[in-house]
Amino acid sequence: MLTLINTNRMNPPIGPIGLDYLADAARQAGIETEVLDLCLPAEPAAALRQYFQQRQPRLVGVTFRNVDDCYWASSRWFAGELATWVTSLRSLTDAPVVLGGVGYSMFPHALLQLTGADYGIHGDGEQAILRLHQELTGRERWHEVPGLLWRQDGRVVSNAPAWPHQLPQASPRDAVDNRAYFRRGGQGGFETKRGCPRQCLYCADPVAKGTEARLRTPPAIAGEVQALLRQGIDVLHTCDAEFNLPAEHALAVCQEFIRRRLGSRLRWYAYCAVVPFDDELAQALAAAGCVGINFTSDSASPAMLRHYRQPHQPADLTRAVRLCRQHGMAVMLDLLLGGPGETPDTLRQTIAFVRRLAPDCVGASLGVRVYPGTPLADDLAAAGPADRNPNVRRSYEGPLDLLRPTFYVSAALGPRPAQLIRELIAGDPRFFAPTDPTDARNGASAGSEHNYNENERLIQAVAAGRRGAYWDILRSLRAADPPNKQETP
Repeated sequence: MLTLINTNRMNPPIGPIGLDYLADAARQAGIETEVLDLCLPAEPAAALRQYFQQRQPRLVGVTFRNVDDCYWASSRWFAGELATWVTSLRSLTDAPVVLGGVGYSMFPHALLQLTGADYGIHGDGEQAILRLHQELTGRERWHEVPGLLWRQDGRVVSNAPAWPHQLPQASPRDAVDNRAYFRRGGQGGFETKRGCPRQCLYCADPVAKGTEARLRTPPAIAGEVQALLRQGIDVLHTCDAEFNLPAEHALAVCQEFIRRRLGSRLRWYAYCAVVPFDDELAQALAAAGCVGINFTSDSASPAMLRHYRQPHQPADLTRAVRLCRQHGMAVMLDLLLGGPGETPDTLRQTIAFVRRLAPDCVGASLGVRVYPGTPLADDLAAAGPADRNPNVRRSYEGPLDLLRPTFYVSAALGPRPAQLIRELIAGDPRFFAPTDPTDARNGASAGSEHNYNENERLIQAVAAGRRGAYWDILRSLRAADPPNKQETP
């Protein structure tokens, strides 16, 4: 028997879509498979103990979605909790433990060493975990398991990442309690592709999922959405990278939704790149049921966009917002402030431009999370000892460890960069303004932060029946606030 465990306890909760896919693949292969979801019970440790009192699987797979909350002010780190879960498993079962998931694939060697797990899978898990299960009962040919990391003679050995071109097709999405996640999390999720061919300065998606956009077929995607609709889940969000890369695939997905008349039966949201985005795609998105788009904008300063290796220009932001307006879709611009080359002048340029543009809301995220294998990490290494770099911000002591929350915040912004940003925002309620770590430690309101984890206002809104992308829920709540409750500089 194969047991798959979800350890992600971020709140509001996000359904573990990867375990849905893994469980479906294993069951189709004839492997008895169960999912133990530690996000949902109030006492997860007790649930873990109770489960293993009754079952002894052959293999335990543990998914790890979030290494940290990716928010400089809080720097909440989850890898230590993963190590605790693996230690608990060691005391409850003799079955080998294999780690996987997007968070694991960003740090495959470091997390295997930290947790003491037996195996890890870097990349896609569907084919890899089936092959691992097979080899455990056979000849133990570990080098033939895609993406596998294992220990041999006291060292960690790794195979090439598991990034198969062929992805799982239509899934029944019935291995996870998606209804419970919809009630408590406010949205369901679906995936259209894995991997990204772009090489943005900071992004770890190519590290975890590969540098090729590996596409699922539009009929398979639409079939999966219909499976979720049959479960009563009618508000969804894309779970892959930018939906419109490549644009022709995004258009084909929308056309399949339209052909099946799904647009009138669901609301969904997407992450999109600013380019390519044209009227044909915007019209198709709206007709297919998309009600809101979060654009990876990063900046409105041409200099900063070059630093971030983004192909769009400020004029493209204007076009994207205008097209969303024309077709009745809400629009959020996600900014990434404080990266290499950021100055007070580039901040002023970006914030003034975005305020004039007037999207529905703006995520003003401060600090660029540094991931190994990204161009940003390579640039830092080439610049000399990172632990003495004034642009590197962290809350831990000792040698630099990118497994722990480590951020690039331009030293040119001074000792209180979030305060500077808030002054430039000048109370505009469309902005989710950042918080300096010192303010967060002193109890700054989480409701004003662009950090969804443990956001009490968001949690309460979902519990009261709100559904949708978290930025859309929060911006609708802010729109109803009296002026004295809205953001102040």
